[in-house]
Amino acid sequence: MGAGRLDLLLLWHMHQPDYRDHARGEPALPWVYLHAIKDYTDMAAHLERHPGIRATVNFVPVLLDQLEDYASQLRRNDLRDPLLRLLGHPDLDRIGAAERKLLLDSCFRSNHLTMVTPFAPYKRLHEIIRMLKGEDEVALGYVSGSFLGDLVTWYHLSWIGETERRRRPLLAELMSKGQGYTHADRMQLLALIGELIGGIVPRYRALAKAGRIELSTTPYAHPLAPLLLDFAVARECQPDVELPRSPGYPGGRSRVTAQLQHARDSHSARFGAAAGVWPAEGALSAAFLQLLAQQGFRWTGCSESVLANSLLAEDRTEKRERTLYRPYRVAGADGITVFFRDERLSDLIGFEYAKWHGRDAAQDFVARLEAIRRAAPPDETPLVTVALDGENAWEYYPYNAYYFFDDLYSALENHPAIRTVTPGAYLAERGGSAPELH
Repeated sequence: MGAGRLDLLLLWHMHQPDYRDHARGEPALPWVYLHAIKDYTDMAAHLERHPGIRATVNFVPVLLDQLEDYASQLRRNDLRDPLLRLLGHPDLDRIGAAERKLLLDSCFRSNHLTMVTPFAPYKRLHEIIRMLKGEDEVALGYVSGSFLGDLVTWYHLSWIGETERRRRPLLAELMSKGQGYTHADRMQLLALIGELIGGIVPRYRALAKAGRIELSTTPYAHPLAPLLLDFAVARECQPDVELPRSPGYPGGRSRVTAQLQHARDSHSARFGAAAGVWPAEGALSAAFLQLLAQQGFRWTGCSESVLANSLLAEDRTEKRERTLYRPYRVAGADGITVFFRDERLSDLIGFEYAKWHGRDAAQDFVARLEAIRRAAPPDETPLVTVALDGENAWEYYPYNAYYFFDDLYSALENHPAIRTVTPGAYLAERGGSAPELH
């Protein structure tokens, strides 16, 4: 039984679609800036607090464009986002019916168990709204500007990351105040939001420059590239799927090539050259891999079910433990290595551990890694890839997963036989040697 080292590759995928309504000139939904002030800030802070952790962070270029757009809006006080504009409005008694409706409809869109209930003043606002809606919609017209000011303030306070709440006196003061927020209070909060969003790219760039993380990219607008290259590839995983009669997506190859080039240029301008690409939805095909290799990328990733089906197609029936915990090369795509994510471990973080105490979840995760290490052949160092969204799961955790990450990263930093690695560092150490898939 193996008793050597285990290498752990953690990849956090940061992505949001393009929410900008280019005809109206404003975002249709606020999720980019809300996840920015909550999740992108917290994920950077966890890594900053734990210098022994190595991780990979993937940013989709269209997300970065929107973050920079928000930073510019806030810096110039030219707010095109409706909710941010209302947060900074000088007199909420004088807004129109559509804007009042927007606030009342939007300002409880979150996980109530972790983001409303813990804050008594915010919970009280929700109870008042529920009571008024129980009367009739006309009753909502009597809600005052003061009430709306408290509502929009608490909404944004609840979306700010836990790490920022613990280090910003302004946030402690505003949350302690509880109600009666003035325009000056809201403008201070708006300025802080601008500071947080403007600091995201520099924080991750600094972590990468220090060798603490590797940054990777995705084709510019998060397309399902294999389908753009060839509709028929869908039948490799769904043999009975109905497909368009068209032989392919018009101009699909040139579009994928342009999206990759745009992604490479975008990443280079912000962070430097990207060696890796995390594909949208983990979707790969032989043709897409060949294109990635031609574009000069050195690694990419996918999920273990794709590996399992690929091995099955080759009549290779080795046990999961012998096939999953290593990278692969693919015939015809020279120069690029594929890492396959462990679906069980990734889904535990994404969907299950939010229900656990943070320390228990971290200990369970580490115990599972230790079991993988023990099951490995004595002459092998298993490489476990855990990859998932870096933004969507945390609102289901208490305190935005603050304690989970603190316990997990501490356990990994101090473990004598588990080493966190990045794809680039792993390949530099091991070279291009890896088994081949056909």
